[in-house]
Amino acid sequence: MHKRDLDELVESVALRGEEIEGARRLPEDIAQDMAKLGLFRMMIPKALDGLEWEPSRSLGMMRRFAEADAATGWCLMIGATSAYKSGFLDHETGREIYGDPLGIYGGVFAPMGKAVPKGGGYRLRGRWAWGSGSINCTWLSGGAVIIEDGEVRKLPNGAPDSRMMIFPASRAKLLDTWYVHGLSGTGSGDFEVHDIQVPASHAVSLMSSKATHDGALYRFPTFGLLALGIAAVALGNGRAAIRDLVALAASKKPTGGGRTLAERGYAQAELAQATAKLRGAEAFFEDAVGAAWTMAKAGDPLSVEVRADLRLAATHATRTAAEVARAMNDLAGGDSVYLKSPVQRRFRDAHVMTQHMMVNPASWELTGRVGFGLPTDATFL
Repeated sequence: MHKRDLDELVESVALRGEEIEGARRLPEDIAQDMAKLGLFRMMIPKALDGLEWEPSRSLGMMRRFAEADAATGWCLMIGATSAYKSGFLDHETGREIYGDPLGIYGGVFAPMGKAVPKGGGYRLRGRWAWGSGSINCTWLSGGAVIIEDGEVRKLPNGAPDSRMMIFPASRAKLLDTWYVHGLSGTGSGDFEVHDIQVPASHAVSLMSSKATHDGALYRFPTFGLLALGIAAVALGNGRAAIRDLVALAASKKPTGGGRTLAERGYAQAELAQATAKLRGAEAFFEDAVGAAWTMAKAGDPLSVEVRADLRLAATHATRTAAEVARAMNDLAGGDSVYLKSPVQRRFRDAHVMTQHMMVNPASWELTGRVGFGLPTDATFL
């Protein structure tokens, strides 16, 4: 990966925010340029010719692209975390699916599909919402519950047995459902499949499948890593909201005075507090990721407490970044109501991110149980 090529791509993305939002998808040329730089391979094992970066580096790249444009950062996050499953497949299957150096991956882990065991694999049908970046993907995956004898198969803990079913994107029908108030450029429409055969080797349990690669990266919890990716995008978007407000404040003169917004005491105080909130969330985020990485490198399973910290830091970062974007939107005043204002787009994008189930208010309860030392099902940590 050449730094100059990366810098040029980030700068180009930053100039195309309105275009990306208007297109309601990530433009193909941007997706292809990202693929050529290997950005969708950040979490693929080196044994499969992936980059296998440590989490802080991958998350930093997501944050950087999100600062340029939140929708682009989101698509990068989905592509990279979707490919993380490569570390849990047998090597032959992993190379079949993830061996293409220009491959782009996507999917939805929510078990909205149904899979019936048949012919050494599964007959799959289903429809999935929030299929971010699907139009650019070569492979897609969808969560599905396993149906046996007409009933949902259960795990030992009583939860439904669900698996991520991986299939060529060409087998899915993409549905134009993504008409939304934020993250419009992610192209997160629905996709569906009708009665397709999925080999057993292409089905991964996010709860029980064991890593087939020895790298420390694959000791990270799948759900925790997804939540961290969302938070990384949110943090980049929050940084950009502050930057865009500062640029506006240098020349904006609120009605009834000759001083610019930047010269007003209330604006200075609000900016300082927002900056402190965001940097505090970033520090907790980085600390939690660093502690987990140290444990993973040592070869130890991540403790429930460390996993809870990852989820807590991710939720806190995402929701704090949304608060910061709201504060910057308020400071922008009447300028923020116009669609040409980047501040209002940052505000809208931030509040769509908070709706993801990995960082929604329910995650406070999950991590709070751990904090109280109560028995906790760590499946989703």
